[in-house]
Amino acid sequence: MELLPQYLVNGLVTGSFYALSALGLTLILGLMRVVNFAHGELYMLGGVMGWWATTRLGLDFFTGLLLVAVAMGAFGWLVDRFLIERIRDQGEEPGILLTIGLSIFLANTALLMVGTAPLKVEAPISAGPVFLGPIVLTKLRLFAVAVCALLILAAYLTIQKTRLGRSMRATFQDPMAARLVGIRTANVYASTFAMGTVIASLAGMLLGSIYSAQVSVGGLVSMKAFVVVILGGMGSFPGAIAGGLLLGVSEALWGGYVATGWVDIIGFVLVILTLVFRPYGLFVKRAERA
Repeated sequence: MELLPQYLVNGLVTGSFYALSALGLTLILGLMRVVNFAHGELYMLGGVMGWWATTRLGLDFFTGLLLVAVAMGAFGWLVDRFLIERIRDQGEEPGILLTIGLSIFLANTALLMVGTAPLKVEAPISAGPVFLGPIVLTKLRLFAVAVCALLILAAYLTIQKTRLGRSMRATFQDPMAARLVGIRTANVYASTFAMGTVIASLAGMLLGSIYSAQVSVGGLVSMKAFVVVILGGMGSFPGAIAGGLLLGVSEALWGGYVATGWVDIIGFVLVILTLVFRPYGLFVKRAERA
């Protein structure tokens, strides 16, 4: 049991990464009602672009982060205006097929361009150890957690405190009423998809500085993100954060005490239990369900 604090902290660190990765999917799936199977590939593109910006262009980490945000935001906007806009209000099936096709296209395009080798994003600080009593972390992981927290806070404030955020919430509550009061709902949908794309890509670059960016990582990232969204409840920002932390801690405890080779099964077990007992999500209030 002396390793329990270490496992818990490891789980919280990993869970913060899961939460950030799932926030983009929470916006797109929970608010736009688009089942985005290309979410993992958007994450992957952020990591690949971060590697390209920091190694090939020689930019520092934060400049590269800004470049990735601008480029992927523009990409997300174009995807919504030229692809998703065409199948909006036609049900979920066309969106599923569209994003699956987009996922395949992005993964194979990246494969042709950079290959299968792991790509390391240049980190802004060293990965030296940090000792907090019996708990050992690295400077790079603490830095990544801090950046995750800032990005989550920025996304939350954007939705809750800005004019764009109010337009987004109004559009997703009642699109017709939003149009009647002068909100350009097409721009709101495109902005929401762009915002979700930016969050996913920044998570990819950030984690690419800790682990590596790989073309094949998209499927795993999508799976984890869907697990977090189901646990927390669709469209719930606090739920996405809590769901990510819960998944990270559960995996850390299972890997530490049972078997590391079966860590991924925990997510499926949690999803099954959630769908049986709390189908709206563990952290969605009664009023939000209504």
